[in-house]
Amino acid sequence: MQRRPPPTVDVDRFIVRNKGSWARLEELTRRRRGALASAEVEELVQLYQRTSAHLSHARTQHADPALVARLTRLVAGAAGLLYSSRSRSAAGMARFFTTTFPAAVWHARRFVAVSALLLLVPAVVMGTWLARSDAALEASGPDAVREAYVQDDFESYYSSAPAGQFATQVTVNNIQVSILAFAAGALVCVVTAFILVNNGANVGLAAGMFAAAGEQPKFYGLILPHGLLELSAVIVAGGAGLAIGWAVVAPGDRRRSAALADEGRRAAAIVLGLMLAFVVAGAIEGFVTPSGLPTAARVAVGVAAASAFWVYVVTLGRRAAALGYTGAMGEHDRLRR
Repeated sequence: MQRRPPPTVDVDRFIVRNKGSWARLEELTRRRRGALASAEVEELVQLYQRTSAHLSHARTQHADPALVARLTRLVAGAAGLLYSSRSRSAAGMARFFTTTFPAAVWHARRFVAVSALLLLVPAVVMGTWLARSDAALEASGPDAVREAYVQDDFESYYSSAPAGQFATQVTVNNIQVSILAFAAGALVCVVTAFILVNNGANVGLAAGMFAAAGEQPKFYGLILPHGLLELSAVIVAGGAGLAIGWAVVAPGDRRRSAALADEGRRAAAIVLGLMLAFVVAGAIEGFVTPSGLPTAARVAVGVAAASAFWVYVVTLGRRAAALGYTGAMGEHDRLRR
């Protein structure tokens, strides 16, 4: 009968077989999470899982307190590194939405105000002109086309696809518009201004047609539920674009490249933050706007969403500014040093 090796021999073999992976795990754990390459992070996770299994095996199969203590320290150290990295990621995401994004919007508030004027003034002027001028109304299109637009086409657009698909399409389109308005700012504000004026004029054109036909409640019931938040986000994106353009025109006491880089970091934070606003607006446009809810209820949803957005960016933006933040990406780490 074959004799079983003594326990100490089993332990020695176990240690010799696995000491290389333990040493590697210890080496990776001693380094900061940010200093690890992506391949090393994956290796760290694999070694952590393997060593956890070794620890369980050592506790049940080997009566060696020193080995168990060593593996416990290794597993705890690796777990702490992985957990802290996840915590930092979550904290960074929370900090972005509570500090960076609202601070960036607040810092660009003057440009946001100009952006609002560039969009809203043409909307009001165009809408008022069409509502009060028969000549302007007739120039906007044939009677049959205008009637079809007011009575059917405008409303049927919101039911042209299943709600989920429509919401996704609208969200993607709005994000593209915001990125275009932001990126166009590098062309010395002109293209951004044109995009805002053109969007405002189109809104005013639709409003004027409905007003001329005496269908204002129908128009506002269809446009306000999602439009208040959607246009708010477009205005903020336009403000970011104008800020970039103005950095090229008037960099102040900075070099033009430095001014452009500063505003670019803030504008990037604004565009990233607006993604969530566009997702919410798209969901409202897909599910609330074409729903059977009363007009007052649908409009109330839009007012609540837009009000929440502006209260959020103004309140947290002012607080972040008081703490010295301007909303530039990576600013938190620089201020801490």
